[in-house]
Amino acid sequence: MNVQTAAEFILDSPFLPRSAEIIRKDRLNDTETLYQLRLMDGSELGHLPGQFVELSVYGVGEAPFSISSSPTRGRTFELCIRRVGDVTGGLERLGLGDQVGIRGPLGRGFPVETMRGKKALLIAGGLGIVPLRSLIVNILDEREDFGDVTILYGSKSPDDLLFRDELTQWEAREDVDFRMTTDIAGPKWKGNVGPVTTLFRRIEVDSRNTVPVMVGPPVMFRHVVKQVLACGIPEDRIIMSLERRMKCGIGECGHCQINGVYVCQEGPVFTYAELKRMEEAML
Repeated sequence: MNVQTAAEFILDSPFLPRSAEIIRKDRLNDTETLYQLRLMDGSELGHLPGQFVELSVYGVGEAPFSISSSPTRGRTFELCIRRVGDVTGGLERLGLGDQVGIRGPLGRGFPVETMRGKKALLIAGGLGIVPLRSLIVNILDEREDFGDVTILYGSKSPDDLLFRDELTQWEAREDVDFRMTTDIAGPKWKGNVGPVTTLFRRIEVDSRNTVPVMVGPPVMFRHVVKQVLACGIPEDRIIMSLERRMKCGIGECGHCQINGVYVCQEGPVFTYAELKRMEEAML
């Protein structure tokens, strides 16, 4: 029987962060910045779309963040982070070449393998585009493995839209049906105005072979789920990402527990059939 040494246990410990270097910073709007990182040991992060990491700013603290990049893009990975507190403020003060700590990848990701050969309906509301981008890019990088791809993206205002250059690229692709909307119209906005559910009247959904994936605030879930169920898609095929109140990332602190379920371990990706049994998750 193989016995793990103390050194191997420490290296495998989910409590021990690995050092990563900031190699790029792109300001997306007034509050969000996209960070590109690389692990100092040269290894790949090894994540699945939809997973998250715990990021440490040394001397400041640690917080969980969704991975926004696809594992198809090599040894770097990306985190889109909103400046809201001590950890994110400390991160913003760091420059290229500075190091942070990374624990993970953690949690259950999107079911990419079971989606192959099927049509994908990808729905993001607000900051939901951040984790969903990891799945979108994965699918587009392996486009021949999937059927029709429809992307619906809703934002509060035109100024709040993220990944603008990529949105333009997705919209221009002939093999993608990309549509976006904003709750309010800006002075130069010529697109759809209204919640993301208003985009459903412009698309057709094949209930037999479509996998819907949605990420956004709980209020969006309630309305989008109704639309998807009305299309005839079964509850166990509706995929949702729930990232609320997570803190330690490994089920120790109990911060994210909902009815005995630890979101950081059993999620953040669930089916609607699983989430409907946890009423608090949909609030």
